[in-house]
Amino acid sequence: MGISELLIALLAIFAAAKLFGELAERIGQPAVLGEMVGGIVIGVSGLHLIDAHDPLLHVLAELGVILLLFLIGLETDLNRLLSVGGASGAVATVGVLLPFAAGYGVGAWLGYPTTVSVFLGAALTATSVGITARVLSDLGHLKSDESQVILGAAVIDDILGLVLLSVISAVAAGEKLTALGVTKIFAIAFGFVALAVIVGSMLAPRLIALVARVRVGKALFFASIMFAFGLAYLADLAGSALIIGAFAAGLILAKTDRGRDIEHEVYDVAQFFIPIFFVSVGAAVDLKALNPFNADTRQFFIIGILLTLVAIVGKLLAGYAAFGRPMRKLVIGVGMVPRGEVGLIFAQLGLSAGLLSTGLYSSVAMMVMITTFVAPPALRALLAKQASEDAESALCDVVTESIADDDERREGEGCHEKTAVR
Repeated sequence: MGISELLIALLAIFAAAKLFGELAERIGQPAVLGEMVGGIVIGVSGLHLIDAHDPLLHVLAELGVILLLFLIGLETDLNRLLSVGGASGAVATVGVLLPFAAGYGVGAWLGYPTTVSVFLGAALTATSVGITARVLSDLGHLKSDESQVILGAAVIDDILGLVLLSVISAVAAGEKLTALGVTKIFAIAFGFVALAVIVGSMLAPRLIALVARVRVGKALFFASIMFAFGLAYLADLAGSALIIGAFAAGLILAKTDRGRDIEHEVYDVAQFFIPIFFVSVGAAVDLKALNPFNADTRQFFIIGILLTLVAIVGKLLAGYAAFGRPMRKLVIGVGMVPRGEVGLIFAQLGLSAGLLSTGLYSSVAMMVMITTFVAPPALRALLAKQASEDAESALCDVVTESIADDDERREGEGCHEKTAVR
């Protein structure tokens, strides 16, 4: 892609992101949903103004999701995230095992070989933390207990998904796996996150103190970006995900005394790259490959529907694995529903290895597309209902406190019982 083509592509991306993002918000939906719809309009299923698979656009989109996770990390309280770590671990584990088993079951039921069924199950496991985090942030619910569980579970989920990807890649390449080999993959993936947070927490205050002595403009911004990119690179080097390193960098810098300043410095730059990611997600969707009225594609449309159903149910049930303090488990389950690029990576690996046909790849793509698009409005609806009930409960408190008569006070207290039932 030349510079002129890139400029036209960015023009189309930003116009689609802002136009459809605005329309989405006007009808009460998150802007991210509009951005993805805008991607469909200008992508392979619509006007063909951009190619989401172009290497340059792919790099810009990856920068967008890295900066998004860095920002989310900056907005997240590490201590609070660790306080719901057990619940996050339970949700993530169930959220991997159930969809994997269900996807494998669909493949086996349809008579596909074991290796094909394994790839179908693996494609259902990973949650797209970027999409869920963006919705929670846009709706102002990033600091709730449910959101902390979702974020923690999505990060663990991504690590588990990458471990599974490593294992399946080895199988596809014909390598023999041992228990020691699998254990090593797990240790590297989780060990990196723990080591990054521990060592980074010791180094970050020194980095901030050093930056305070520098007189060059925007020194804090560049130092924090370098820190995020450096950890993202090390995560990739260790066999984890770039976004896990960026998220860890945000968590670490948020604990410094300049955490809020860093967030403000990074925000405007991030808003340039983030829409590129979400528009690209929509632009990559090929609706023509899943035409239910075409005899050649009808079978794979049906398989896509089956995979979508078990993918959604598996994550919803995973939300109910959360334990500890009282939380709205349906909100957690819905927050875990969106799949994303990791699911497509699994499918792409199967396609490249000759284990998945182009039709089955389209079925997986359909599952990724639907789960990605249904979760934001569902999450917004649930959180809006929660806000309404919280407001009604607060009103009940005011009414009950202001009533002097015992009989009337008991009637006021009954208001809380009705709210709790709903």
